[in-house]
Amino acid sequence: MKVTVITVSDRAFKGIYEDLSGSAIEKILKQHFDNIEISKIIVPDEEKQLLQALDNSLESDFVITTGGTGLSERDITPDVCEKYCDKSLPGIAEILRAESYKKTPHAMLSRGFSGIKNKTVVVNFPGSVNAVTLCAKILIPIMEHAVKMLNNEAH
Repeated sequence: MKVTVITVSDRAFKGIYEDLSGSAIEKILKQHFDNIEISKIIVPDEEKQLLQALDNSLESDFVITTGGTGLSERDITPDVCEKYCDKSLPGIAEILRAESYKKTPHAMLSRGFSGIKNKTVVVNFPGSVNAVTLCAKILIPIMEHAVKMLNNEAH
């Protein structure tokens, strides 16, 4: 399985702080999958750069973004991904919010989106390490089956 992790953060892109959430996602996925290839990209909260990163990731089975799902003016990740994708996968975003809400009411403020572009599943995670840890663990059980479904190998 190929996964691209895109961190959407002005500060991480500028090197003001380390990309901890992207690294956390990578670590969790590697703990659960033996045969996984992970690429990481860091982009600022800018539509053009995020679109370019998404385009460069279409060989991946999954693209997981982290960051940019909140309420600030610069939080554009779900908006860009929704326009980018061919189809939505609302169940993933719904369950990520619902399960995250069990840990913090702030999960109601996440605008994360999930969808499909060609044969790549795109999933938005929030930007905190705690949030991506929980969200990755929720997503892992369906990842292999989703890839099989997109390749007409399972139903």
